[in-house]
Order: sequence, then C-alpha cells, then structure tokens
Amino acid sequence: MRRALAIAALTAAPFAARAQLQHATDSTATSWTFDSEAARYLVEVVDTGLKAPVSFSFLPDGRMLAADRPTGRLFLVDTKTNAMIEVQNMPKVHGHVDGGLLEVLVHPDYKRNKWIYIAWASEDSGGNGLVVARAWLEHDSLTHWQPIFIAQPRIKNSNEFGARLVLDHGYLYISIGQRNTPAMAQDLSADLGKIVRLLEDGRYPHTNPFVKKKGARPELYAYGLRNPVGLAIDPWTGSLWEHEHGPKGGDEVNVIRAGVNYGWPTIGYGVEYDGTLVGQGITHAPGMEQPIYYWIPDIAPTGMFFYTDSLFPGWHGNAFVGSLHGHLVRLVVEGDRIIHEERLIADRTWRIRAVAQGPDGAIYLGVDGGSILRLRPLEGGQSHPR
Repeated sequence: MRRALAIAALTAAPFAARAQLQHATDSTATSWTFDSEAARYLVEVVDTGLKAPVSFSFLPDGRMLAADRPTGRLFLVDTKTNAMIEVQNMPKVHGHVDGGLLEVLVHPDYKRNKWIYIAWASEDSGGNGLVVARAWLEHDSLTHWQPIFIAQPRIKNSNEFGARLVLDHGYLYISIGQRNTPAMAQDLSADLGKIVRLLEDGRYPHTNPFVKKKGARPELYAYGLRNPVGLAIDPWTGSLWEHEHGPKGGDEVNVIRAGVNYGWPTIGYGVEYDGTLVGQGITHAPGMEQPIYYWIPDIAPTGMFFYTDSLFPGWHGNAFVGSLHGHLVRLVVEGDRIIHEERLIADRTWRIRAVAQGPDGAIYLGVDGGSILRLRPLEGGQSHPR
C-alpha cells in the first residue's frame, strides 16, 4: 500500500500542532487498550528491568537489541518469549546527565556482513564526547570491534550528545548535539550541532559538501542543529528527516539536505529556560533553513521512524516520534510536509525514549523506569473514521 493511499483514506481534518490526546479505556498491571483516530490498539509490557531504554534495533531472526542509556548495558530481547539476556564486552560509557549508551543499529545487510553499529558517550582526560564503532555479535558478546568516528572537540560537560545513526545506500549518518556550546553549531571546524556523513567503514565521502572548504571538517553534511535525537529516512521520498530538542519551546523537525544551515542558535522558535531570548530572538535569517514543523510548547521529542507495515493499515506511511513529556506522536506525512498530528497514550505519562517498528509490524517503545512496551492492533487494526 502506498502512503498516498493511506493519507487519502483519512477524512479531512484541520491541521493542529496540539492534537487531541487519546486515553485508555481500561487498565491492568501489564496492558492498556486505546481508541485513536485510525486504529484501536493494545499496549502491553514486553520486558522490564532496564533503567532508560533509548534505542531498539532488530536482528534478522526477530530478536531485539535494546540499549539502556545511563547504565551502558545492551540486551538481547526475544519479543516472542520475553526472554532477555545481557550482551557482553561492551565499552565503558560516560553515563551522566545526557550521556551513556545512546544508539544501537543493526546493519540492513546484517546477514551478509554481521555489523552492528553502536554510539555512546565516552570520557577521557580531554573531556567527554560521542564515539561510534561497529562490532559483530557472537552468541551473547560483541567482538571484532572497529572504530568508526570520534566527535571533535571533546567537551568537559555531560550535555546534549545527540545521537542517532542511519545507514542508507552505503552512507552512515550521525546526528551530534551542540554539547551546551551553541556557537559550535555554526562552527564548521567542529562536529558539534551537526549531521555527519561517512562511508560505512568511517571514511568520509569526497562528495560531502564541505570537503573543499578551508578549515571545515570533511565529514560534515549539515549544520546549525541544537540536540538532534531523531533521525530517519523516509522510504517513500528518500529524504533524511531529523528532529531536535529546542530550549524552552521550539523543538523542530527538519528535512536534512547537504550543506544546509538549519540556523541554531541564530534563529529558532524557543526561548532560554529562564524566559530570555535566544540571541536576538529571531525566527528567520538569510541563508538559514526553516523547520518543516515545530512544537510550542516543547514535547522533548525522542527517536523517529516511518511506519511501513500493513499491521496498522491506518498508520501506514506515518512518522512516529516519542516524547519525554508523556506521549507517542503520530505524524501524517505528505511528501516533505507534516499535515496532521495525533498524540497517543498520553494518560500513561510515560517518558518515551525509544521508538521502533518491529519485524512483526508492531510498534515498540522504551520508557524511563525500564519497560519495553509493544503496540499491536485490536480488531485487526482496522481504520476508524474520525
């Protein structure tokens, strides 16, 4: 089913940046039933025992790799039996504030090359920084480690590392936060506040936009970002989508293109946490790209994927984003535009950090407090009229 057909099946509704919240109709200790605009669904607990699961990725046999952010632990989860074992031989992480184990990504061609990519915050005498490496999973241990990338410069704080990874057509995209140093986002000699594009083995492509610019880092692909913690390829258009935390308000969704400046901290739609203006308090400037969508007040978005399965036919082609403010965001997408938003499971007040589509078509969430949750349809997941 094409995404356009799924969009056409929805009756017209006015655009709303603050969509109606959906609430559970019943509640038990381990499952909740919800009615939403396009599906009736069950949320159920798959596993507990983690602290803050931040990223999920699935092996070809259907097992999930789940990254626990502050502890730096990685788990193998059988979503059919709920059995969970810890993966051994993991790197030591800097787990304070925004640090820890930040991302796990199984290579799309894992059956052939066996690579699993890992991103984490590390600490040394020079400060803290984002590290990306890849390894093989053998039984319950990671082996054959290969370094891929170390973000520069190292900073002596524990804030805003990012980070998300995307593999697409031989490229590795890495989102990197500003590390509480806003000026770095406009500095092409630094990786902070940027999207980096590498080849899968860590080399930079000679087609990157700043390779020939004096003083610029050759791995840079786009810049002017604050704390990008959502990154995904739209499989229908091929566009790279990113979302990021603003300060107080002004969380953004951007379509990322080579060489483009997304404006932070010169332009933005939020204010500082004390209510004062960010810079001059402007939202537009020449040569700086506008977001395709933003939230005021902020939602603290986390993770992103495009739903491609038919298990939820009414959600086919939609983008999903988690929120630390206690809901799952469903975005109806048309090309490179967001035309409608719905907020799901809002009455549970879960701080959602990980969002992923499983090979079974279900949607998996990781929430603070350590639970892994699964959304699956009731009544076959059939669409309901608005």
